[in-house]
Amino acid sequence: MNSWNGRPLSNPANPTPQKRNLVARIWTFATSPTQRFSLATLLIAGGIGGLLFWGGLNWTMEIMNTESFCISCHEMRDNPYKELQQTIHFKNRSGVRPGCPDCHVPHEWFYKVRRKIQASNELLHKVLGTINTPEKFEAHRLELAQHVWATMKANNSHECRNCHSVTAMDPHKQKEVAAKVMEEGFKAGLTCIDCHKGIAHKLPKMPDDEEETPKKE
Repeated sequence: MNSWNGRPLSNPANPTPQKRNLVARIWTFATSPTQRFSLATLLIAGGIGGLLFWGGLNWTMEIMNTESFCISCHEMRDNPYKELQQTIHFKNRSGVRPGCPDCHVPHEWFYKVRRKIQASNELLHKVLGTINTPEKFEAHRLELAQHVWATMKANNSHECRNCHSVTAMDPHKQKEVAAKVMEEGFKAGLTCIDCHKGIAHKLPKMPDDEEETPKKE
């Protein structure tokens, strides 16, 4: 047995009898029927605890689902949000202004939670400083845009349809060219993002654009 100054050294891999007894007592208390509280008391306490947990979770979700939360980091505030302020989605004749969550977070609770879980990857890149300068953001703009486009294509531009309804559109109030293109798009099974890229943020430079740029002599 290892010892120091005549006293045995404890082995973290082998907890002492006192620690084992404490764990055993906690487990027994948690799994044994109670004689102190009635079943009704336990149910009421459990119900109140469940409501507090559910309310706290939803309250936290709502805070995280605001535009002020989205632009609390400078990467979003100084890049895409500034671009949004120059578009018709930010200021228009009807006074309707969608915020970041309206376009990037589903309204349905299950899909909203899934999107928040996916956002943990964005927190990682926040720590890593992947896009913490305008130059880095621009270098990743195409990758970021393609990811959003692919998501919107896969869900049939679901977030767009939170505000824009095909059945509520009046083609007679649209420009003739726009109405014709919209009709052709519907027939072809296109979704909003197929035609409306860059409507809220600056379009990235596409590889094809760089190839077509004439070389200076």
